[in-house]
Amino acid sequence: MIEPLRPAVRMLSDALARQIIDEAFEVLAKTGVLVENREAAALLRDHGSAEGPSGRILLPRGLVESSLGSAPATIRMFDRSGNHSRVVGGDEVHFDPGSAALRLFDHRTQTEREARTADVIAFVRLVDRLDHFHFQSTGLISSDVPEHVADAYRLFLSLHWSSKPVVTGTFLVEGFAPMSAMLSAVRGGSGRLREKPLAIFDACPSPPLLWTTLTAQSLIDCARAGIPSELVAMPLTGATAPATIAGALVQLTAENLSGLAIAQCASAGAPVIFGGSPASFDMRTGNAPMGAIETMMIDCAYAQIGKILHLPTHAYIGLSDAKCVDAQAGFETGIGAVLAALAGINVVSGGGMMDYETCQSLEKLVIDDEICAMAYRLLEGIRQRDNPIATDLFLELGARSEPFEFLTHPHTLRWFREEQYVPHTVDRGKYAQWVAQGKPTAAGRAHMQVEEILADPPTDGLSADMRAELRRIMQGHGLRYGMEKLPIDNGEPGTGN
Repeated sequence: MIEPLRPAVRMLSDALARQIIDEAFEVLAKTGVLVENREAAALLRDHGSAEGPSGRILLPRGLVESSLGSAPATIRMFDRSGNHSRVVGGDEVHFDPGSAALRLFDHRTQTEREARTADVIAFVRLVDRLDHFHFQSTGLISSDVPEHVADAYRLFLSLHWSSKPVVTGTFLVEGFAPMSAMLSAVRGGSGRLREKPLAIFDACPSPPLLWTTLTAQSLIDCARAGIPSELVAMPLTGATAPATIAGALVQLTAENLSGLAIAQCASAGAPVIFGGSPASFDMRTGNAPMGAIETMMIDCAYAQIGKILHLPTHAYIGLSDAKCVDAQAGFETGIGAVLAALAGINVVSGGGMMDYETCQSLEKLVIDDEICAMAYRLLEGIRQRDNPIATDLFLELGARSEPFEFLTHPHTLRWFREEQYVPHTVDRGKYAQWVAQGKPTAAGRAHMQVEEILADPPTDGLSADMRAELRRIMQGHGLRYGMEKLPIDNGEPGTGN
């Protein structure tokens, strides 16, 4: 049998990709990065970096190259049980909803609103049931807890209600300790967490070329704990980065490489993912459109650079700037998800997201899960199922005088399920059938599926002792900021109380 060709897309010639990388090295050596975190700056200086006249840290090429040499090319993420894993690296593709939206799109009112604990639990439970999102994310911020505990609280809910590896991150330096403690508790100790990572922590440099105290500390803390860091560089073309795509790629590459160096200086061999959430800045509106084709081009191009550097890759792509679940939400997400798959981006964030990464929709999550499924089907390519491929079928046809039907032929019964992905929210019936069903929209069908999934009895999959331990950690952290009770103790709808 002839092996199938995996379809792929490349945005850069080898020569252009290499020049972008070389210029990023030069930017780090001659311009450097601002590092507000004193420990991170000291680590870089201890490993051969110098401080420039403007206070920037100048990273020599040798330090960056040694950091590339010590960083792993692949990372294996494990689910909550520690029994199932996903490889992050190579051309493996894993979708997740992205973090962290400020609001939820309410299907019933067709408006955005702040999310509460019950909404976050519904989000987590839904993602856990959608098979084509391989990773969970702390994708909604709960408005019914103090701002200072929101990062730990959304992880607390994710660990309760989902078994999937989770993409998360900290909002303040003090947030890492309770989050790390919860992850270690679920895994059975910090050593086991290092062996079988359960979470990826986002770390976002501030463009251009700045690492704040918070984000640099997250890199250091994750590196020492063996928790993968996902670098989320955010250059905006013409606003916080050069106006050209190639110029923005130089900046994004430099920002990623500087973050990689901080992590490796903290702990050689620390797992780091080369990623971002860049955008082609819209000069007319002053917004950063994630659904712009140029934004998607930047994403696919820097993923190509990450692969050249032998690092796992990430991108915010496969999301929309639409304000409701409409045609724009579909085509922007669909184009992005397909391009991400063809580019072999390892961690693809953004499912369910709208309105410039600020809003999540449960209905869009269901539709996007279908889009992810189609992207995975595309990656399977065209397979040779039989040998010969079809000549025996046509010889059989030629030997018959009576009508020949492929529809009922054993060959069709053998292969049609393997060849086709059958979606649940896509209407492929006839017009009369659609009218008879009440003219449902894709969003309407998705809403029905959301309700069906959430109507099933929830299962958290944790022992009573583990639930108690997670609650102890979360309550202890909350008390530091005046939160005496968790919202789930108040009988929030959907929490099982």
